[in-house]
Amino acid sequence: MAESEAGKLYKKEDSAKGSIIPFREKIKEHSELIAALLSGTIILITWLLESYLSEPLWIVLHLIAFGIGGYAKAKEGITETIRTKKLNVEMLMIFAAIGSVLIGYWTEGAILIFIFALSGALETYTENKSTKAISSLMELQPEEAILLKDEQEKAVPVASLKINDLILVRAGERIPADGIIVKGSTAIDESAITGESMPVSKGLEEEVFAGTVALNGTITVQITTKPTETLFQKIIQMVQSAQEEKSPSQLFIERFEGIYVNVVLIAVAVMMFLPYLAFGWTLSESIYRAMVLLVVASPCALVASISPATLSAISNAARKGVLFKGGVHLENLGHIRAIALDKTGTLTKGKPEVTDAYFLNDAMKEEILRIVGAMERESTHPLAKAISTYAAQQLGVHPQTEILDMKTVSGFGITAIVQGKTWKVGKMDFVGEKEAGNFHEGIYRKLAGEGKTVVFAKQEEKIVAVFALMDTVRESAKRAISSLKAAGITPIMLTGDHDITAKAVADEAGIQHYRSNCLPEDKVNYIKEYRKQYGNIAMVGDGINDAPALASANSGIAMGEGTDVALETADIVLMKNDLHRIAKSIQLSKRMNRIIKQNILFSVSVIIILILTNYFQIIDLPLGVIGHEGSTILVILNGLRLLK
Repeated sequence: MAESEAGKLYKKEDSAKGSIIPFREKIKEHSELIAALLSGTIILITWLLESYLSEPLWIVLHLIAFGIGGYAKAKEGITETIRTKKLNVEMLMIFAAIGSVLIGYWTEGAILIFIFALSGALETYTENKSTKAISSLMELQPEEAILLKDEQEKAVPVASLKINDLILVRAGERIPADGIIVKGSTAIDESAITGESMPVSKGLEEEVFAGTVALNGTITVQITTKPTETLFQKIIQMVQSAQEEKSPSQLFIERFEGIYVNVVLIAVAVMMFLPYLAFGWTLSESIYRAMVLLVVASPCALVASISPATLSAISNAARKGVLFKGGVHLENLGHIRAIALDKTGTLTKGKPEVTDAYFLNDAMKEEILRIVGAMERESTHPLAKAISTYAAQQLGVHPQTEILDMKTVSGFGITAIVQGKTWKVGKMDFVGEKEAGNFHEGIYRKLAGEGKTVVFAKQEEKIVAVFALMDTVRESAKRAISSLKAAGITPIMLTGDHDITAKAVADEAGIQHYRSNCLPEDKVNYIKEYRKQYGNIAMVGDGINDAPALASANSGIAMGEGTDVALETADIVLMKNDLHRIAKSIQLSKRMNRIIKQNILFSVSVIIILILTNYFQIIDLPLGVIGHEGSTILVILNGLRLLK
């Protein structure tokens, strides 16, 4: 799609500024992460140089670390508390840090803030990445359309189009609104809607969708749907809706947060005065024990139970070509019981290949391949490219011959004069339905029954060859399906293709359950249906049409070679397009979940023991800090095992 003049001008201005704006945007986008890492660096330097620093400078450096690392979360916690009139974990961390300072443990308080700030920064980064999916979708929606009125062409905003308006769409342009063709014909790339790589021929009275591309031929389209209600807009709305849904784990954490904060603060308040009033403690001892309680009860170890383990597992997966956009997605993957897979570009290679070829006789094979290959080399149609590639592979060289009077008959095929004879390459009804049907004892019926696209070659008045093409299944897909089934996970194929092709691909891949003729909305509905049936389901896809389903699944997985929208919407990206990595990632997820459970159980046990021993005055502050920070270090080391 051609860039607008405004877009070109913006790019020139942006280049002239030396990319200052993108750099500033990057800094702003990652500001929380940069602040957390800077805070950690200051803490480390201060700790290493403690014996060389004066006390005022040592305190100032800690205050700087507190300010840089804690600003974002402190602002968030205070703002949220004012808005909801409820305390939250952010406020508890602020109180714990202040409490540690009051009893003289500046470094421990700073470390609490650093770990909490780092986890918050990673969460913000993941949220920012997910919002880019909508921006990527919007870029595929044309802003202008050519309106036909009183036999005049006028460029108008797409938003101003009304039902029954007539618009002009030329070859290579993206269709701006849903409608029906009232003049002309064309082959349309509908991959944005259906995900299928094969262009679809459309003629009079046939429906076209916004966001799809007219590959050849000029068409006049009568608008049938408001620009705000097109199928493409529905895809955008479904992605937004799915992204806004909160997972059960997230809802549980939000409920647990308020309870935990209130319990700890009530316990600290009670500790400050009850022992003094009821058990004869001095007031200073009660306050001292309350401050120790605030420090040892802070969720530092709990945070460390999850974050280092998750980051280690994510790094492990990334080295093997699997990108997780956050720890929650890696955690969810271990719970899936079924996995839905798109066909085109996911299970298959996404490009048609010649699987069968039959010729009038062997003596003519080389000549036919040379001529047909040369003719198809002149075309940009995916089927033409596949036949041209096949001819080159069979001949050992790219076929070359003089082609005269080459013509494309939109939606049907091509014609040309070669060595004084008329050649046609295309559909059955283009070359002659009766002759094509009888060629090679009716081989067409067998090939079509296998879900293959059939193309005929005709010289003058006789059929000389037939080519069968199909989007072939990846070898890695077959291995992946086998591994998933062995792990007790049910594979399901969802495709926009017709039933015959869907069944052929499913059988070859080893998949028993499949759904054909799926539009994006159908895929979302099936995902919701399977979520009820299996509890947790993953979705694997690569196209724009897969984006709503990717967002609706418990775990959305995109192929690395997929569209930008699929990559942005998905929770997980297979950078090397190897489906076999999914089974390995599921094993990694289950291992990570086990380690996190170990860490949480250990850290909670330590906190309980420290609280009880503090209450019975068995430990003092140094031992409490050692126990608290020691448990944090141990859970971090346990999490780091996931690097291997």
